[in-house]
Amino acid sequence: MLVTWSVALAGALMEATWSAALAVILVVGGGLLLVGGRQHRLALHRARTIPATIALACILGAAVAVHCAAVANTREEGPLAEAVSEGSGVLIHVLITGAPTEVRVPGHARGNRWSVDAALIEVTSKGLVIQGSADLVIVGGNGWQDVRPGQRVRTSGTVKAVREGQKQAALLSASSAPVIVASTFDVRQSASDVRRHFVAASSWLPPDPAGLMPGMVTGDTSALPESLEADMKTTGMTHLTAVSGANCSLVLGGFILLARCLRLPRPVAGTLAACGLAAFVVMVGPEPSVLRAAVMGTVGLVATIGGLRGRSLTFLCLATIVLLLLDPSMAANVGFLLSVLATLGIVLLATRVASWIPMWVPRWLAAGVAVPLSAQLLCGPVIVALQPQFTPYAFIANVVAGILVAPVTVSGALAVPLAVGLPWLAPVPIAVAGTCAGVVAGVARFFAHLPGAALPWAEGPAGIVSMVAFSMMTLLVVWAALHPTQAMSGIVGLHDAVVMLLDRWPGKRVCRRGSTQEAQRGFHEPRRSTKSPWRKVPPRR
Repeated sequence: MLVTWSVALAGALMEATWSAALAVILVVGGGLLLVGGRQHRLALHRARTIPATIALACILGAAVAVHCAAVANTREEGPLAEAVSEGSGVLIHVLITGAPTEVRVPGHARGNRWSVDAALIEVTSKGLVIQGSADLVIVGGNGWQDVRPGQRVRTSGTVKAVREGQKQAALLSASSAPVIVASTFDVRQSASDVRRHFVAASSWLPPDPAGLMPGMVTGDTSALPESLEADMKTTGMTHLTAVSGANCSLVLGGFILLARCLRLPRPVAGTLAACGLAAFVVMVGPEPSVLRAAVMGTVGLVATIGGLRGRSLTFLCLATIVLLLLDPSMAANVGFLLSVLATLGIVLLATRVASWIPMWVPRWLAAGVAVPLSAQLLCGPVIVALQPQFTPYAFIANVVAGILVAPVTVSGALAVPLAVGLPWLAPVPIAVAGTCAGVVAGVARFFAHLPGAALPWAEGPAGIVSMVAFSMMTLLVVWAALHPTQAMSGIVGLHDAVVMLLDRWPGKRVCRRGSTQEAQRGFHEPRRSTKSPWRKVPPRR
């Protein structure tokens, strides 16, 4: 996984030629390792598997490098390369492939600019019509919020270069509204219509739950109040306003429980759960972030239920490698890094921390405390690196809100199809989900306005190292609080070891005047003089 991730990061910053050269080097290195490993048949089995494992990592890294080379070649030699280098105006014909998202411009009102992903069909630049395939992102004003996936659109604008690490070949700054030429069926269009129906069906709720509940269920934050968004950012709860691994885990777990209640065989239950999760992903929108959340949520659910850290860790590495093979640009995505770290914390620590909690505590409550704590400990250093700020109430707020995530997700997921097919039945689950979402919003607003809700933290490497130390200390304090007898025994043993070390210190072992021995006896004896007490009188002459 580390090799694949490193190659993906390097490939995002290199040209196509260097990425291809890196792929060749990795293939040759992997082949040499395999050939060299066969010559040592007398070695132990574990020793023989080490070269094979490294060789496999090199082959996977080479595959990622080839993907990066292809993306870079499209950016450098593709149909938009000349227009990007000259920065000239173009007339472009594209196919919309994503849903429009709002781009926040400082100092401007909401809804000012919109961003949408598209695929190139043809471009006209300086009187030349060039046909080809390339991915691009379009940023435009009014009118672009109404485009839908599957539509063929004509527009004009200026083509610019994208930032390093993005998978798109160019960025089009649209200077005109889109002109819809044709429209074809796209499942993402149907999913977008479903989300809009759900937002409209929730509009009768108060502003906070009406804006937060669609975000927690379908990832649609178009109606989220700005003040609530700021409070959730202050308390470290912004992950609840988007579809995350927790939502996918709950959906997958719900279908697994349904299959168990129906006493279905394991293959049928697995198929039902997979189909349910796929339907949820399609409903939310098969964006890269949603696919990532679905994969990581599956890994987290397996780790929490199974408790097999070794297999779950292998599954996590495999899922990460597959995602990087499909889209190497995820390696430079902070959201992807946080998802992997949060899932890694659940895999490595959640089951162990939950086992520390006394058995008289309900297991659902133990898991509700262990899972966010484990994820927070590993994500803390990255969050501090992005925003040098410490939120002391983040863990408590997430634990309290985590109890309500399940009813919001389950009730909201039930209300989504009802809002489209049977709107007269939708208010009941919407009321349940909206009530719980309102409580989550109240928790965010309460903790965000407490004194010291956002404390400054050190920037740069010092802040990262200090947060790592703080996370380790937090884990130690939690263990000591849940194991007071063992903690006290450890403290006493540490004290005895320190005393023994000081007694054996070289500077204390030898002392001419015996101050060490006197200090051990606790008193000082009077020193004896070597001179005679009688004063000698010189003889008379």
